[in-house]
Amino acid sequence: MKRGVENKEQSAQKNQPDTGEINTGIQEDDNLQSMLVGTVMRKIKSRSWKKQRYFKLQDDCMTIWYKSKKAGNTHSTFSVSDVEAIREGHQSEVLLSIADEFPADRCFTLVFRGRRGNLDLVAESAEEAQSWISGMRKLIENLENMGEREKLDQWIGDWFKKADKNNDGRMNFKEVRDLLKMMNVDMNEHHAHRLFTMADKSQSGTLEDDEFILFYKMLTQREDVLRVFQEYSVDGQTLSQSDLEDFLREEQLEEADFQQHAKQLIERYEPSDTAKLLNAMTFDGFLMYLGSAEGSIFNPQKRGVFQDMSQPLCHYFISSSHNTYLMEDQLRGQSSVEGYIRALTRGCRCVEVDCWDGANGEPIVYHGHTFTSKILFKDVVSAVGTYAFKVSDYPVILSIENHCSVEQQRVMAQHLNHILGDKLLKSTLDGKVPIGLPSPEDLKGKILLKAKKIGGLEESLNEIAEDSLNGEISDEDEVAELDEDNLHRESVRRRIKKSKQRLSKELSDCVVYCKSVRFSSFKHSRVHSKFYEVVSFTESKARKHLRETGAEFVHHNTQQLTRVYPSGFRTDSSNFNPQEMWNVGCQIVALNFQTAGEGMDLNDGLFSQNGRCGYVLKPGFLRDAEKRFDPEGPQKQDGYQPVILNIQVISGQQLPKVNIKEDSIVDPLVRVEIHGVPMDQAKQETRYIDNNGFNPVWYDTLHFTIHTPELAVVRFVVEDYDKTSKNDFVGQYTLPLSCMQQGYRHIHLLSKDGTSIPPSSLFVHIRITRLE
Repeated sequence: MKRGVENKEQSAQKNQPDTGEINTGIQEDDNLQSMLVGTVMRKIKSRSWKKQRYFKLQDDCMTIWYKSKKAGNTHSTFSVSDVEAIREGHQSEVLLSIADEFPADRCFTLVFRGRRGNLDLVAESAEEAQSWISGMRKLIENLENMGEREKLDQWIGDWFKKADKNNDGRMNFKEVRDLLKMMNVDMNEHHAHRLFTMADKSQSGTLEDDEFILFYKMLTQREDVLRVFQEYSVDGQTLSQSDLEDFLREEQLEEADFQQHAKQLIERYEPSDTAKLLNAMTFDGFLMYLGSAEGSIFNPQKRGVFQDMSQPLCHYFISSSHNTYLMEDQLRGQSSVEGYIRALTRGCRCVEVDCWDGANGEPIVYHGHTFTSKILFKDVVSAVGTYAFKVSDYPVILSIENHCSVEQQRVMAQHLNHILGDKLLKSTLDGKVPIGLPSPEDLKGKILLKAKKIGGLEESLNEIAEDSLNGEISDEDEVAELDEDNLHRESVRRRIKKSKQRLSKELSDCVVYCKSVRFSSFKHSRVHSKFYEVVSFTESKARKHLRETGAEFVHHNTQQLTRVYPSGFRTDSSNFNPQEMWNVGCQIVALNFQTAGEGMDLNDGLFSQNGRCGYVLKPGFLRDAEKRFDPEGPQKQDGYQPVILNIQVISGQQLPKVNIKEDSIVDPLVRVEIHGVPMDQAKQETRYIDNNGFNPVWYDTLHFTIHTPELAVVRFVVEDYDKTSKNDFVGQYTLPLSCMQQGYRHIHLLSKDGTSIPPSSLFVHIRITRLE
C-alpha cells in the first residue's frame, strides 16, 4: 500500500493550483480588476425595499462578498459556482416593478441554482453594470471550462480558507483537527497527527498551501480504487495500454474499439508526461478517469439527443409542470413569472396558465378562489416567448385553464398573436387536414396552445366555425377537480354547475393540435375520439383507470395525448409519483416543479437523457396499438426479457454534512430504489457506517430482478441513519436503467433540489445480466 501513498505525494507536488496562470488572466481583464476593487450597488427586493450594499470579488475569484454600507461587521458571501445565469436589464418581476425609476442598462439579475431566490441589483452607472455582467459571465465560463483536477484543487482551497481561522495562510494542528470535523471526518488523533507530520515537509509545525494539498491527498487515499488498479496492473505501478484494454473489456463491458479508447483515456486523463510517452496510465490517471463523466454511472452516449424525434407527439413522454406560476403552496403562495422561466430553463415543455378576468380588461394568472398573488397574462406570455427555446428547440405546450369572459379571451388571443408572432402555431403544418399528430422535429421552435376549441380541427380548416359557441367547463378545471375530490365548497360548486362557458373564436383559433375535451370512457374514445383531442385526469382518476383498465389506458395513449395533474388535496404543492402514469404511457404528467423530493427526482432522472430536451421516446410496446401492454402483467408481453441488476455499493466520498451541530458527523447508509411497473417497485439498503461521512466503505451488494427494464428508473439515496427519528437526507442521484453504464462507476450526488454538490460521490460496481 505504500506505493499508493508515494504516488499520491508525487502527484500532490505537481498538482498544486497554477495560480500564476489564473492571476495573469485576471490582470488582463479590466472587468475582473474593478470587481476585485469593489462597487456600491443597490440590492432591490421590492418597490419599497432598495438598499445600498458594497459588493466585491474576493481574491480567490470564486467568491462574491457584500455588506451593508452602515457600520458593523456583518457581511454575506456567495460562490460564483452558485450562479446559474446573469440577466441584463429589467428581466425579473422586481426590476420590472422599478423600471420607471432605474434605466435597464443599470439593472441586472443574478439567478442562482436550485430554488434560491434571485439577487436583483442596480449599479450606479451603465458602465459599472456592464463591468459586473461581463465579469460574472467570464468567471462562470472559467468555472465551466475547469478540468476535474482544477475543480478538486479549488475545493481543497475553499476548505483551507474556511479552516485558516486567523488568516495567516498556514494551518496548525488544532486548525486541522477542527477542519476534519467540518469535513465530516472522525479520525483518531494519533493517525491525524502522523499524516500532519508527514505533510509538514518544512517541519514548521504548520501546513502551508502545498503542504495542505499533500495532507488532503494522503487523507483521501482511495484504497478501494487502488485495489482495482492493482488487480489489472501487471507491474503494480502502472496500467499498460493492454492492461487498460483488459479493464475496459472485462469490467466496464465496453463494446467499442478498446485499443482506440484506451489510448484516448491515457491522453485525456494521465497527468504524467512520462507515463503518456510509454502509453501507460498511473494510479492518479486511473483515478481521474473514474472520477470523470466517462467514468460516471450515466452513459455519455445518452447525454445528447440520440432518439428518433420524428414520431407523433403522443409517442413521447413530455416534461410537464403543474400550476407553473406558483413558487410555493397552492393557497397563499406567491405567483410569479419566475416560475415559468425556471421550469423552461429546466427543460420543461408543457407549462400551465390559469387565466381569470383582471382589472382594466387585462387577463390575470393565479390559482382561482385562493389567496395566491396575481400576475398579468401578457407578462407570462412574454416570459414564455423569451425562454421557451433557450435550452431546447422542441415545442412548448401552453396548457390554458380558461376562466375568462369572451372579451378578455379576445385580449388573450391578441397577446398570444402579438407577443409570440411566428412562434405561435396557428394552423396545421401544411394547411391541410392531417391524419395524425406531427412530431417534435416537425414542431421545432413552435408554441402550441392546449385549450378548449369551438368544433374540430376539420371545421376550422374549412372555415365553418361560428363566432362563438357555448362550451362546458372542461373536466380539468381546478374547481371541478376540487369538487371531484369532495372538498366542501358549496357556493363554488353551485356556480360551476350552473355556468356554461362561451368561447371566443379568436382564442379558439389558436388551438390546433391540442383540443381539451372531457373524458367519457376508453370505449367511447376508441370510437369517437380524434387524434388532436387531449383529456386531463387528476392523479386519483388516472390511478383508478390504470388499475381497472390498464391495457385500455395504454392503447388510448398510443393514439392521443393525456395529461395527469396533482390532486386538489395537495395544497402544500407536494407531488405524486409520476412513474405509475408513465407505465401506461401518459405523456403530460404535470408536477409541481417548485417542490423538491422523490417526484421531481424521478422527473429529472427520466429527462436527464436525450439532450435534456424535454422529450423522451416511449418504449415500443407503449407506442404500438397492437401490443396490448399491461403494466400489471409484464411477463405476458411479446419479447418479455427480464434482467438481474446487481449493485455493489463500495464507498462514499466527502458526503455533505446535514447537521449544523459542529460535533455531529454523518452515519451514512445508501438506499437503492427501483421505480417501474408494479412488479419492479423495490428498495434495498446497505448497512450504516458509524461516524464517517468523509470516506465510508461498505462493499455491500444489492440484487434486483427487473421485469420491464425499458421503464425502470433507479434512484440512489444517501441518508444519515438515526435510530430515534427519521433519517436525514444527504444526497441522491436518479437515472433511467437504460442509461446506466456497467462496471466500476462513480455516482456524482445531487442535493435535494437537484443541484450538484461536488465532490460528493458514491463508488459502485454495476452488473446487468439477462434472466435466462
